[in-house]
Amino acid sequence: MIKQQPVHINKWLLPFSWLYGLIVFFRNKFFDWGILKQEEFDIPVICIGNITVGGTGKTPHTECVIRLLKDKYRVGVLSRGYKRRTKGFVLADDNTTSKDIGDESFQIKNKFPDVIVAVDGDRRRGIKKLLSLKNPPQIILLDDAFQHRYVKPSFTIILSDFNRPIYADTLLPAGRLREPFSKIDDANMIIVTKCPRDLQPIDYRIILHDVNPFPYQSLYFTTFDYLELKPVFPNSGESRSLEFLRNKTVLLATGIASPKVIIKKLSEYTRKIETITYPDHYNFKTKDIKYISDKFGNISSEKKIILVTEKDASRLVLKDIDEEIRKYLYYLPIEVAFMDKGDDFEDKILKHVEDSRFKLN
Repeated sequence: MIKQQPVHINKWLLPFSWLYGLIVFFRNKFFDWGILKQEEFDIPVICIGNITVGGTGKTPHTECVIRLLKDKYRVGVLSRGYKRRTKGFVLADDNTTSKDIGDESFQIKNKFPDVIVAVDGDRRRGIKKLLSLKNPPQIILLDDAFQHRYVKPSFTIILSDFNRPIYADTLLPAGRLREPFSKIDDANMIIVTKCPRDLQPIDYRIILHDVNPFPYQSLYFTTFDYLELKPVFPNSGESRSLEFLRNKTVLLATGIASPKVIIKKLSEYTRKIETITYPDHYNFKTKDIKYISDKFGNISSEKKIILVTEKDASRLVLKDIDEEIRKYLYYLPIEVAFMDKGDDFEDKILKHVEDSRFKLN
């Protein structure tokens, strides 16, 4: 049995969590009572979100659904474009950068050029603009929109990080929940993400008991597959297998919510790991590039590499980085892998989309 780390709760902040919970309760009730209006749309709208702050793997799971649907349907992806420099609705094109649409949306557009990608803080307006396009999407995926209740999705997927179970957490600011745990009742699917690969049958049973899904809900467990290392600047290097890291000194620079899972993976290949951590969605500045370069230069070994995440690469590629450093700068792509019942997940998503489109026709 794998022992999960205890969830840290700041008990001194619990009174503020109760106040926050009261605000969230009445906001949700205003939607339930119809005082605040939700809008439904005439195409399948799949929401992929969570009830916590911090990374649960929304972007890789969104990409997983895109791969499932993109060959059969015109897929649109709409997010708010966190930390972008623009305002309002922005439709991604070949000239769009992470500054225009945010790092996660840029990553999706870069990986799936034929997918319609847009950002808008007002998801309701964003969907309407997507549907007004000459060739509108047949399905829309809402990235991180569970709290945006002005849109009523046709299907909802909630993600929960294995390393911080939502059933053991509490509301902000004492914990990291944006919604009470009971809100997972609104989900069609619950996915426990970032699971260790050696999860035992008893671990599945314990989590199933604690999540306690309803009969109409499906519970899945996923981990990450780590793919070939890719150069941040394509002209400065070539793809490398993870074996390339063997016995090298890795300088890992990350601007994500939690790099622990990546560090654990890298430790399978080398014990020589140095880290530089920045806040999630961090916009690297000139001084940061210099600091990373200087720290890398101070590593005495000639067998060394700078490694970043795919999200970080979308921001770093816009920076003026010395060619001597570029050739050492790689990112580590990831894909979602289901621990079990992956076929069932795909079947249920496809069935929902097909049933929804059949009803509309």
